[in-house]
Amino acid sequence: MSSGSSMSDKSAKIFVAGHRGLVGSAIVRKLQQLGFTNLVLRTHAELDLTRQADVESFFAKEKPVYVILAAAKVGGIHANNTYPADFIGVNLQIQTNVIHSAYEHGVKKLLFLGSSCIYPKFAPQPIPESALLTAPLEPTNEWYAIAKIAGIKTCQAYRIQHGWDAISGMPTNLYGPNDNFHPENSHVLPALMRRFHEAKVYGAEEVVVWGTGSPLREFLHVDDLADACVFLMDRYSGLEHVNIGSGQEVTIKELAELVKEVVGFEGKLGWDCTKPDGTPRKLMDSSKLASLGWTPKVSLRDGLRQTYDWYLENVCAANK
Repeated sequence: MSSGSSMSDKSAKIFVAGHRGLVGSAIVRKLQQLGFTNLVLRTHAELDLTRQADVESFFAKEKPVYVILAAAKVGGIHANNTYPADFIGVNLQIQTNVIHSAYEHGVKKLLFLGSSCIYPKFAPQPIPESALLTAPLEPTNEWYAIAKIAGIKTCQAYRIQHGWDAISGMPTNLYGPNDNFHPENSHVLPALMRRFHEAKVYGAEEVVVWGTGSPLREFLHVDDLADACVFLMDRYSGLEHVNIGSGQEVTIKELAELVKEVVGFEGKLGWDCTKPDGTPRKLMDSSKLASLGWTPKVSLRDGLRQTYDWYLENVCAANK
């Protein structure tokens, strides 16, 4: 663990990879809010991170001091099952190119972001960092998970062999502005929000949700994640990855009722118990991060309100 603060220079050049996504855009907002003035951002069209030569020349030219690696190929169960080669191949290419070039070109510190799917399917609950690689993965997203595990191990290997300050953070389920509200391949929270909104607009009498509503899930607002990322860049230098969660669980039923309330849908909420529930409980143990002095600030209700406002302004307005 390094003592003191490492992110004190607000003019230091910071490369945020994947700055247009849910996570990257939140990290950029947070850094700008904190007064960092020298962010290096590239769209996929400007810099394809899967092309090693392009990544090498970018680092040689720009020479960022810090790197936050939030770029990844992501998708739900259907996408993972349909494009396994993309999920393992593209993610391995992105992270290997960025981590290696960052080291080669003198980056002071790098943060690699993974996902809670790195843990075994039947991990102990709440899931501690030590559960990594102790049992088989969830088969529906193992391609993505294996790539993310490789990223953690790559950071550890560079730290062990070269004494280089590469760290990893593993966020829980995230939501917030710039989330994916696509009708087919979005995650549970944005999917619920969209369905309740459309039911309200079209005057539907009932919204039916899959399963019994009993599974427990943890959600973290992406602005809290961004805050935690800057905190870790500033305060943490360790070999082990760090879980980043809210520590708060809700049942899918409680979540659906809260989204219904925030959206203002007046109809009924029904459950299709013939459909699968998925894992009964999925909670990360974030006590390590808490012991370092970080806690989340955005309540689920406030976060949902803010996300719904964003959805109305950006998704609905764009579809008109």
